[in-house]
Amino acid sequence: MTSPELHPFAQEMPTPEPITMTLEEFLASDLEGYEYVKGELVPMPPTSLEHGEIGIRIVRHLDRHVHENQLGHVYTSDTGFRVGERMLIPDVAFVSTARLPENRKKASPVPPDLAIEVVSPTDAQSRVSEKVQAYLDAGTSMVWVLDPVLKTVAVYQPDDYKLLMRGDTVTGENVVEGFSCQVANFFE
Repeated sequence: MTSPELHPFAQEMPTPEPITMTLEEFLASDLEGYEYVKGELVPMPPTSLEHGEIGIRIVRHLDRHVHENQLGHVYTSDTGFRVGERMLIPDVAFVSTARLPENRKKASPVPPDLAIEVVSPTDAQSRVSEKVQAYLDAGTSMVWVLDPVLKTVAVYQPDDYKLLMRGDTVTGENVVEGFSCQVANFFE
């Protein structure tokens, strides 16, 4: 089997070298568009329109409930969170009032109570699973992983896992008290 021929422009482009730095250096920098994982910067490429639409639907439902009940704050995919020795950028996150950092002019020094990831076509399953485990290990109480192809929500907690289908209802359980939404609403 022969490998496909590269476009002449691609042949001239050098392969980028991985950038390494400490977490403290990353936190002190003004770098945007990266997550910090195991000493390396991981670029966060732009997402698809579908990905953005799902993210905003989640925010629409979750933020209304959080705001009306004064439970804390909901954050979008521009917000970084320290997750153990990583700096991750979930698609949507919730932090309860009791855990809100005083200085909110920088990335959060604490992991979110709820981290929500929307799977992109470019996401490797192993990378998504690794992120879920990192959130849980760092103290995140609940992680939702939404799959736009299967239209499911996988709900992870330290000692529990459930896969919810379109007709099921996802709840905030004891993390986002009183929140519930039909899974289909995130995908329509």
